[in-house]
Amino acid sequence: MPEHPTPPRRRRRRLLLAGGLACALAAGFALGSGSAAPVGHWRSAEGRAAYLEAYDTAFAALPEPAETHDVRTDFGVVRVYRFDGSGDLEHPLLVLPGTAAGMPVMADNIPSLLRVGDVYAMDLLGEPGRSIQDRPITDDADKAAWLDQALDGLPEERFHALGLSIGGWTATNLALHHDEHLESLTTLDPVQTYDDIPLGTVVRSIPSAFNWMPKAWRDSFNSYTAGGAPVQDDPVGRMIEAGMQNFRMAQPQPTRITPEQLGTLEVPVLAIIAGRSVMLDPEDAAGTARSALPDGRVEVFAEASHAINGEYPEEIAALVDDFTTGIEAR
Repeated sequence: MPEHPTPPRRRRRRLLLAGGLACALAAGFALGSGSAAPVGHWRSAEGRAAYLEAYDTAFAALPEPAETHDVRTDFGVVRVYRFDGSGDLEHPLLVLPGTAAGMPVMADNIPSLLRVGDVYAMDLLGEPGRSIQDRPITDDADKAAWLDQALDGLPEERFHALGLSIGGWTATNLALHHDEHLESLTTLDPVQTYDDIPLGTVVRSIPSAFNWMPKAWRDSFNSYTAGGAPVQDDPVGRMIEAGMQNFRMAQPQPTRITPEQLGTLEVPVLAIIAGRSVMLDPEDAAGTARSALPDGRVEVFAEASHAINGEYPEEIAALVDDFTTGIEAR
């Protein structure tokens, strides 16, 4: 299995943010969404305010967006930011974050991706963020439909999609249902795509699944998913914590994408797997991607945790650059 060399570990804030995302997702598998409300919602006005304050503080670390779009879909309004890049890609990158976060979780990645091309980044509908769900999302087809409609409402026609964790699943799910707007697809350690979430991870997530449980329990699980990196108190970490504590999601968990479904994809796929991920079995996931993807490239970062986006932002951007420019040169 080809593996990337190990650069110095970046034990920084967003190392463990994917852990927070993983916690919400894995706990959902164990317990179900459990919400009586038909759409995702804030538990209180105070909780929403706390989250948005942390969101805005984290967002301030990003480059200034050139445009902000609020795109109406059948399922709600999707917040999308466009950043002007310096690269030569004909089609822009589309960045999708993990669950229970918001677009600022990708703050370590946006600057290096802007050297590849223009970047559109969005808050997932039905999740904490500035997208607003107003109609139930009931299945995987609905999840693909809102994203397809959001892309249809943007000025660009086609995108190179890049998704982290559930964002990778979301982009792959879109490609299975509506690939008209997709030029290529990059998945960063995606859940439920090339392998199931291990049972041990699901079980370990349960004590941290409830907002009334001690914050230390969520911190412990977050650190576990990020390879033992200590949880740090910073704006992005506070945004994640506020989202997990104050937002109630109300949509079904994503179903496992089968190898047979992967075999029907018509867009090129770059599958980036974290060698120390606890959200999938790295060897099994890489094997599935290699055997099932009709037009796929698989890269394994041997020492990366599920928080791979914050550990290896420059290396990821270099791979995305090589992959997407090669696609456009075909």
